Amino acid sequence: MTPSHYPPKPRPGDRVAVLSPSSGLPGILPLPYELGLRRLGEDFGLEPVEYPSTRKMGSTPQERAADLHAAFADPDIKAVISSIGGDDQITVLPHLDRELLRAHPKPFFGYSDCVNLLVLLDNLGIVGYHGGSVMVEFGRPGALHPMTAESLRAALFTHGDHELTPAKETGSFDRPWEDPRTFDSEATLLPAGGWTWHNPGRVVQGAGWGGNLEILSWLLMADREILPPDAYEGRVLFLETSEELPSADEVFRILRNMGERGLLRRFPALLMGRAKNWSFDRPLDAAAGERYREQQRQAVLRVLEEYAPETMAVFDVDFGHTDPQVIIPYGGRIRVDGRARRIVVTY
Repeated sequence: MTPSHYPPKPRPGDRVAVLSPSSGLPGILPLPYELGLRRLGEDFGLEPVEYPSTRKMGSTPQERAADLHAAFADPDIKAVISSIGGDDQITVLPHLDRELLRAHPKPFFGYSDCVNLLVLLDNLGIVGYHGGSVMVEFGRPGALHPMTAESLRAALFTHGDHELTPAKETGSFDRPWEDPRTFDSEATLLPAGGWTWHNPGRVVQGAGWGGNLEILSWLLMADREILPPDAYEGRVLFLETSEELPSADEVFRILRNMGERGLLRRFPALLMGRAKNWSFDRPLDAAAGERYREQQRQAVLRVLEEYAPETMAVFDVDFGHTDPQVIIPYGGRIRVDGRARRIVVTY
């Protein structure tokens, strides 16, 4: 595997690409998108540049690949930020020019379906950034959460270490993006419990790999961009689940299959994201939502016991489909100190 390196970072005043490598939701839900664009400019000092398919719902994989090529090849573009996720980015991968991307490395921010591109960039040796979509994080109703804003600024503009800390409050409840009143105030957050540690008696440091569990399972099924198991030896695995709320049984089966493939035992540490536990299709109350999270934790522990009994794990880390959200460097250094109960990432 190609050793990873960090691409140059933008500075305030620079131009950044805003793309839709997955879904063109900005075209039908403009309110959070326009808010996110405004904050990129006013709060972060960056000049967002749109591409032809950014607001085009139903764009072809070839159109989205062309936008990515244009953004990465343009020397005036200093970072690439996804508008949102989706569910078909895997169809874009065959149309990407890997040598073009390798020759013009840029920081790429995205998560959920954008794990497809993050995995590809990682295979090319380019560190990416798991998190920070325009519509969800930058376009958050009311204001960016301070923890999210701090992590975004550090990941966008710095190359140093950033210590993660457990959120004191968390939320999964969504409100309709079609309604302008949604953006008048922040969503309700509830008190958050701290991290839960498993096998914490050592220190692990390695390059991060993983992302949304459902998307990784699709890549595994398609046998696309997944390297032989020994390529992941010593890396730090980080996983999270989406608003589709996969059952504990489904989480168990995906991880079991990763174990059968010989993947899980390669990772000496696992960060498990605080599971999103509410959706419009499944509006769980607080008690049911906590049961959902606990069932997922137990499913992960069952798999680890069978396939990776020595792996250290930390549950309820605030990345992925969480509010607040911290950015995880994809391919970048992650230090998991079980003795001191600390997690430090290098942006």
